[in-house]
Amino acid sequence: MTKSAAPLFTPVLIAGSVILMTGFAIRASFGVFQIPIAEEFGWLRSEFSMAIAIQNLAWGIGQPIFGALAEKFGDRRAVILGAFVYALGLVLSSYATTPGAHQFLEILVGFGVAGTGFGVILAVVGRATSDENRSLALGIATAAGSMGQVIGPPSAVVLLTYMNWSQVFLVYAVVIIAVLAVLPMMRSPALASKAELEESMSEILLKAFKDPSYTLIFLGFFSCGFQLAFITAHFPAFVTEMCGPIAQDGMLAQFGIRTTSALGAIAIAVIGFANIAGTVTAGALGKRFQKKYLLVWIYTGRTIVAAAFIMMPMTPMSVLLFSFFMGLLWLASVPLTSGLIAHIYGLRYMGTLYGIVFFSHQLGSFLGVWLGGALYDLYGNYTAVWWVGVGVGAFSAIVNLPVKEVPLGARAA
Repeated sequence: MTKSAAPLFTPVLIAGSVILMTGFAIRASFGVFQIPIAEEFGWLRSEFSMAIAIQNLAWGIGQPIFGALAEKFGDRRAVILGAFVYALGLVLSSYATTPGAHQFLEILVGFGVAGTGFGVILAVVGRATSDENRSLALGIATAAGSMGQVIGPPSAVVLLTYMNWSQVFLVYAVVIIAVLAVLPMMRSPALASKAELEESMSEILLKAFKDPSYTLIFLGFFSCGFQLAFITAHFPAFVTEMCGPIAQDGMLAQFGIRTTSALGAIAIAVIGFANIAGTVTAGALGKRFQKKYLLVWIYTGRTIVAAAFIMMPMTPMSVLLFSFFMGLLWLASVPLTSGLIAHIYGLRYMGTLYGIVFFSHQLGSFLGVWLGGALYDLYGNYTAVWWVGVGVGAFSAIVNLPVKEVPLGARAA
């Protein structure tokens, strides 16, 4: 009798994908609020940029914390805590009227994103998925986050036509609590080897910290955060101010894109849409090829696409082409990086180990968002920070090359 293949679309994968999609739809929308909030209060661009930057940093700090909480007290309890912290941050932010208040409250939002984001959800999906399906399942879950990016910014633009930004924040708070309805589906077995179950968290952390490959993965993930956060937070405003007149492009007008602000929101959605294909493809390729080399190609591709875009004349069509090609590479690094950690260091403490690596991603996010606002206020444009992003992308491509993609146990043997 032949053994039946393990299912790919498990209840855990479906529930995890819904949570990621919802959380990232809200998070990806913050760039749309950049101009409305700044104009209402007369703030500099850097002030709300700092709030988003702090959100990203708090997300990075919270990721290993929520990963450890999930491994100690249970995955679902960690997600519930994350959702309520997320909602509380959104509600309080809706009443904030000073830059300092927004910046402080984005700490709560960032921790909420951590509790409902990749570190917790991907670890659950990884443990609940068979070895042959793990890489692809991680890609599908990551792609669900991208679907949130498709939905989020255009939805924010629509909501802003009917209500002000503070009311939209309250709507988002209700939505993130409502998504907890899928939690009963998130029952995953603790798939781990006997040796992994006997190993304490401190022991595996010590082994990882002593392993040069873990350090290289940590450093390589920095540029991913820098590039993605800068574009998410500043691209809608960048396109609104710098792109050529939409009226001159009849093709875009046929699709209802008549203003540069609408183009900016659609550009973020195009990135998310293209990334659905990119992340699923990356997950599928991770089954057949070494993940570190796939990461090298992803970071190299991002570097080339960003450099070409900033060197070319900016038109509505070039914005959409950039969004599509960058989208193919957008979160493709996430299933490969998380899968690489699971492959080398095991599943038992994957959430914590990935969370620590993700902190590097969020350090990059903090700098990408903050530098975007600071250099804009200094020079009146985003050119300098675009080239910084090109440089760090090339750095990440290089540092992934020496990673040893071999399980620690196999090395010792």
